[in-house]
Amino acid sequence: MVGRKPPDHKDEGAEAVSPAEQLVLVLDGFEGPLDMLLALGREQKVDLTKISILQLADQYLAFIAEARKVRLELAADYLVMAAWLAYLKSRLLIPEVEDEEPSGEDMAAALAFQLQRLEAMKGAAAQLFARPQLGVDRFARGAPEDLDILRKSVFQVTLYDLLKAYGEHKKRQEGGVLHIEPVRLYSLEDAVRRLSELLGRMPDWATLSSFLPDGVRGGLLTRSALAAHFAATLELAKAGRVELRQDGAFSPIYVRRASRRHEQGDEE
Repeated sequence: MVGRKPPDHKDEGAEAVSPAEQLVLVLDGFEGPLDMLLALGREQKVDLTKISILQLADQYLAFIAEARKVRLELAADYLVMAAWLAYLKSRLLIPEVEDEEPSGEDMAAALAFQLQRLEAMKGAAAQLFARPQLGVDRFARGAPEDLDILRKSVFQVTLYDLLKAYGEHKKRQEGGVLHIEPVRLYSLEDAVRRLSELLGRMPDWATLSSFLPDGVRGGLLTRSALAAHFAATLELAKAGRVELRQDGAFSPIYVRRASRRHEQGDEE
């Protein structure tokens, strides 16, 4: 048999339960809500061993059939409590066996702990939903206003400051002084002096490039040395001290020391 009546008391911070959503049991030796039965069993004011599991299951299933039409989560809450109660009674009826599952007293203590934890969870949920919620108590700002931002720069300077800034800018743009590094060139006098020193060691015929100094290989200094030695051979040939030969246009120029007979003829 399933009856309904208003709850006897309300827990602080918990949501009120309507009479239609409360399971009231009518069993042998007890009549009242399931929560009260659990509380009395925890305080050992009701002997749970005298509760009929069959009557409890019948009344529970009848209540669940009607509670499912209202709130499914309510039926789930009662399912947990009724399952614990039925399991506890079965453990109390079965004789204790050593080295097996916990005794009925241990299960009763575990049930008390589960009830305390359930109450704590309900209180935390009530506190959580009591806080302001976005979209219910507080609302986000809508679209921002479409405003144009105007920026106007104001410079507090005098005419002297402007002229000074302009003068410093023009000064930075002026070109610097061009410094040209001195270039070493081989002079005609150096080439004549070098060839004069090498006249006594000249072979029969040798190319003009073989007389260039070893330190001038590539660049402007080499070109100036080649031009200076070419002009020096012309001067020495004019003086009759060397002989020049070129087999063809753009061919290498060969140089050798003039023969003694030729030198004597020039001296006469």
